[in-house]
Amino acid sequence: MTKPTSTSLVRVGIGGWVFEPWRDNFYPQGLAQSRELEYASRHVTSIEINGTYYGTQKPASFARWHDETPRDFVFALKGPRFATNRRVLAEAGPSIEKFLASGIVELKDKLGPINWQFPPTKKFDPEDFAAFLSLLPGQFEGRALRHAVEVRHESFATPAFVDLLRQHGVAAVVADKPGVPHVHDVTAPFVYVRLQSAQENRKLGYAPADLDAWAKRARAWAGGKEPADLPRLAPSPSRPPRQRDVFVYMINGFKPKAPAAAMALIERLS
Repeated sequence: MTKPTSTSLVRVGIGGWVFEPWRDNFYPQGLAQSRELEYASRHVTSIEINGTYYGTQKPASFARWHDETPRDFVFALKGPRFATNRRVLAEAGPSIEKFLASGIVELKDKLGPINWQFPPTKKFDPEDFAAFLSLLPGQFEGRALRHAVEVRHESFATPAFVDLLRQHGVAAVVADKPGVPHVHDVTAPFVYVRLQSAQENRKLGYAPADLDAWAKRARAWAGGKEPADLPRLAPSPSRPPRQRDVFVYMINGFKPKAPAAAMALIERLS
């Protein structure tokens, strides 16, 4: 298996690695399920772990995932739903603390950003959301933490939301899915993108022109710029950084095409 190459500041991957339709398709025929992470991590450069959203994982699992993947691989984690699917976000502290103490530091240098996903019904309450952001620590047990929030109610499409994220250095997840707010503003030292519009009738899930466009945007973000073709809600910072880490995940839409889409994007960034 050959490790893919990509622009060093841009990571491209998929959501999870256990998915039956990928067997005898993305995964070679006869590959043992126990080796699927090993295989996937040598064809994409990052994976978003979804299981952390649904329940607490064991420290031994994080340690095993660390050991089964290449040295320069990075995992993103989804924060637990118990922290985000609640009426009062300011009360999420115990759930956040339990998650951080569950063993995520066993990923060591492969610990990437944490995506806190909110339900589509959750509206923007500036005071309560600020309280939630204040609960997200910048480090835990000596490991630096990077946080992103995935909001799915249109009330978040406001400059006040962008300003709040910038105050806390938290990223807004960039999405291409219809029906959710498209917040393209850079609000943190990194960019987190979740692409969810893959189509069954496309060989690579996305049209080649669309993959070209996302590769160009990823390069712009990585170079400290912002894509000219994506509208923003607020003015850009006056002093952008020289470079940024960028994480792009092919998540669903038509999920069986996610690995092909990710590998095609990696090829364009090579």
